[in-house]
Amino acid sequence: METRQLTTFRAVAQTLSFSRAANQLNYAQSTVSSQIQSLEEELGVALFDRLGKSIVLTDAGQRLFGYAEKILNLTDEALAIVSNADTLTGSLTISAPETLCTYRLPKVLRQFRRQYPKVQISFHPEFDLDVKRRLQEGHADVAFTMSEPFQKPGLNVEPLVREPLLIVAYPEHPLAQAESVTFADLHEESFLLTEAACNYRRLFERALNAAGITAQPMEFHSVEAIKQCVMAGIGLSLLPLVSIKSEIDRGQLVPINWSGRDFEVITHVVWHEDKWVSPALSAFLEVVREYIATPQATASSQTSLSL
Repeated sequence: METRQLTTFRAVAQTLSFSRAANQLNYAQSTVSSQIQSLEEELGVALFDRLGKSIVLTDAGQRLFGYAEKILNLTDEALAIVSNADTLTGSLTISAPETLCTYRLPKVLRQFRRQYPKVQISFHPEFDLDVKRRLQEGHADVAFTMSEPFQKPGLNVEPLVREPLLIVAYPEHPLAQAESVTFADLHEESFLLTEAACNYRRLFERALNAAGITAQPMEFHSVEAIKQCVMAGIGLSLLPLVSIKSEIDRGQLVPINWSGRDFEVITHVVWHEDKWVSPALSAFLEVVREYIATPQATASSQTSLSL
């Protein structure tokens, strides 16, 4: 069993795709298939079930994945210790919801890439609920989530920045001109919201339900699509300020004068407490803290919830 075989196996297990693993590793797909076949022959078990064009890990594959992670982490640790610190190497798999992928993380990735160009990055946009699952299952080295303050056994959770959430409308909408808007004004409104697994959508719907409003929103998997539809006058939306600041500044979207309790979530960076913090991960966390973190978010974490 060779390290390169385990690296290939891990990539296929994480992506559940021979072609995506090949792209990630800069291999020909035939090379990936050959290495997996050789590993299966050596172990005498099938590591993947082939279901048409899809693949899933077998029980043996799931067991091997945990050991492969440990072996490859130890390999990375050994290489990091004996190599020159000025030429940081290794790999990072990052998972985050679409909102953060689009509006918070690009400047972090740009700076990290400038400082550590030899670290290989694999970036996975995910729904909020899938982010924690990927981390707990070992499919990501570090993850980001937008949520209320929380703690979870087995995970290191570090708050970074408070994210105000605003109800926005197109400029000609009647509520855009109102001096004060309450829940009573929202009963007949149409809402354009993110996917059901989105934490800030769930926060908003809980508030609506508590006020006796049963929303039947149009559901989108893209914040950009929501913004375009709100600007077209289709309905209202609740979105993080970071995602709509440009449109507000240009007068394309208007935050309504909400009289109720402010809505907000916090962006957290999360990593597994049992996972070795490699030099690459440590360096990445430092860049994240430099470019995203604020003292206000850290203060908010003192009232965290267990989820």
